[in-house]
Amino acid sequence: MTTTTAPAAGAVAPRHHTPVRRPSLLRLTGVELRKLVDTRAGRWLLITIGLTTAAIVILQLIYAGEADQTFLNFFVPSLLPVSVLLPVLGILSITSEWSQRTALTTYALVPRRERVVAAKLFAVMLTALASVLASLAVAAVGTLVASATGGAGTWEFDWSLVLNAGILQVTSVLMGAAFGLLLLNPPLAIVGYLLLPTLWGVLGEMVKPLRGPSEWLDTSKTMEPLFSSDALTGGQWGRIVVSLLVWMVLPLAAGLFRTLRREVS
Repeated sequence: MTTTTAPAAGAVAPRHHTPVRRPSLLRLTGVELRKLVDTRAGRWLLITIGLTTAAIVILQLIYAGEADQTFLNFFVPSLLPVSVLLPVLGILSITSEWSQRTALTTYALVPRRERVVAAKLFAVMLTALASVLASLAVAAVGTLVASATGGAGTWEFDWSLVLNAGILQVTSVLMGAAFGLLLLNPPLAIVGYLLLPTLWGVLGEMVKPLRGPSEWLDTSKTMEPLFSSDALTGGQWGRIVVSLLVWMVLPLAAGLFRTLRREVS
């Protein structure tokens, strides 16, 4: 006959530890999207982007000729200021962990830093795509107002421009994030992102031997065809790819290497 022995008085029953599931990349991306609006700087930057887009359309309604008040002419000019401001959002998304001293908590909860970086990159890319939708919406409102107030209000539009706009805004925000990863300091990364490509463009115009390479490395030139509805040639795509390799891929790779190895304190 089998007898059951009761546990001794004061003995601690064995505990069964359930394995902790690591958060999915989708969940981490959602967290990073919330961080973009939770911080004061990120929230005001998003508000500034929205107000700038709307202001461009309003100025066109006031000052542009009636024939120029079209959906195309409302949409395209709104892309440039957004492509300048979005990279700053990418920089703040990356550097906020270090500037606000939350990196220790973040990387303790998610020890694999590359997953956190990937979530941040996905979050800013989604924000960039959302900015294109916002530009389309504001352009549509401007076109409706123009048609109601005597402007042309025409809707003729080459939808390949939407793809171009998506490429422009996503690569712009990734360039900013790349500088943020590389420098890990908000002011330094913002100045570096704004100054270095601009300085290269100026040198390319002033120094004759640099004019040839400038055609391939000056993003203000290589990305310009994306503002047009004309089909891009192979040479134009080649210049875009080469300039992005220099100003986006290389800083991104070097910054990821530095982020993975930097000591968190």
